[in-house]
Amino acid sequence: MSKAKEKYQHYLGKTVELISMDDTQAPPVGTHGKVVFVDDAGQIHVKWDNGSSLALIPGTDEFKIVS
Repeated sequence: MSKAKEKYQHYLGKTVELISMDDTQAPPVGTHGKVVFVDDAGQIHVKWDNGSSLALIPGTDEFKIVS
């Protein structure tokens, strides 16, 4: 397992709330979603409540764990 993946693996199954994402297809700020996968690059893949499945990039995107 890569160090980046290992760093965020404990987020699996957690609910996150989007604070900001620099992507034209980003869900609206405040959208919640469930972490479903962390890849080897450390990107946090989220199934957003609005149906989107964009990944969060730690250090670039802002989010918080809500559960």
